[in-house]
Amino acid sequence: MNSFNVHTKILMGGGLETLAPKLKRAFIVTDSFMASSGKVGYVTAKLEAAGVEYRIFDQVRADPDVGTVSRGVEVIGDFKPDAVIAFGGGSPIDAAKAIVFFAGKTCDMRGCQFIAIPTTSGTGSEVTSFAVITDPEKEVKYPLVEESLLPDLAILDAELTVSVPPSVTADTGIDVFTHAVEALVSTEASDFSDAAAEKAIKLVRRHLLAAYRRPEDMEARQGMHNASCLAGMAFSNSGLGLNHGMAHALGARFHIPHGRANGILLPYVMSFNAGCHESLTPVAKRYAKIARLLGLESSSVRQSALNLIRTARRYVEQLSIPSTIQKAGVSKEEFEAELEGMAEAALADRCTAANPRPCTKEEILQVFQKAYTGKIP
Repeated sequence: MNSFNVHTKILMGGGLETLAPKLKRAFIVTDSFMASSGKVGYVTAKLEAAGVEYRIFDQVRADPDVGTVSRGVEVIGDFKPDAVIAFGGGSPIDAAKAIVFFAGKTCDMRGCQFIAIPTTSGTGSEVTSFAVITDPEKEVKYPLVEESLLPDLAILDAELTVSVPPSVTADTGIDVFTHAVEALVSTEASDFSDAAAEKAIKLVRRHLLAAYRRPEDMEARQGMHNASCLAGMAFSNSGLGLNHGMAHALGARFHIPHGRANGILLPYVMSFNAGCHESLTPVAKRYAKIARLLGLESSSVRQSALNLIRTARRYVEQLSIPSTIQKAGVSKEEFEAELEGMAEAALADRCTAANPRPCTKEEILQVFQKAYTGKIP
């Protein structure tokens, strides 16, 4: 039995000023840059105007780890808020999810509203039941998957994305594309998740490069913000696949930003899933359908799938993202030393379970090796 859950209420273009008067104590989860730069004022000014007491937890770093979550749980237990506001990119939102989840194990979090305000257009974390937490000692990323991780409310204000560096727009944008593609071919895909993913793909086609090349283009910015959210809805319900399983392993070991790791791997994982190096698999037909959405359809399924794979590679190049693991700065010696461990971690990753083509550790090793050297059909 399939299901499609959209728990989160979405406000587009703002709305915190109307919510603030209903709050008494707010716990803000963000990172040090958002706090020190004053950008968190987007939240605090509205809370202050409404007379809301608040506390800022700004210890979140990229790839939030178990230590950060533990500290957040301790602070939130002392403060006892009636609202948690996650403000930032995927890392603060993921950290806030984990903090709320684990705090609920030790104290009563019922009635505490969870509000997510993304400042990047990529993870879709504001509408997903996923969070990724890193264990730096074991060099492993743990995906948490639990419906209770879903925020109650998401505020999509594209103005917050205008000032992000072009490299962040690129990394998060290719992350959106990867989310939508994996959702469309996932073993748990449904008509409803397909609808959200297909719309996200169309918005990416129209707005990604414009947002990257013209940061002040608000139509493009809002388009990518909406695409990120829709892709998040899709994969939260359908699951993801091998690309994310491998990206988690690659990012944990070599500290490559998550979206960038996804973009590097995407052409090689799609090539494996479609059977482009051997004989075509049924997944190739799904890729051909995506190619049709992008206006890339050809006279054969194989060529349509190849057109999509090569388009993903062109996106990577046009966004100045490294096209191979080697070009991302990983030496051959480092790569080979970590290869076995990465393949094992990717195979065990919860995301890999929904991959449309079953895979073995040996096959994942081969995909990693092709992604290191840049071998695609």
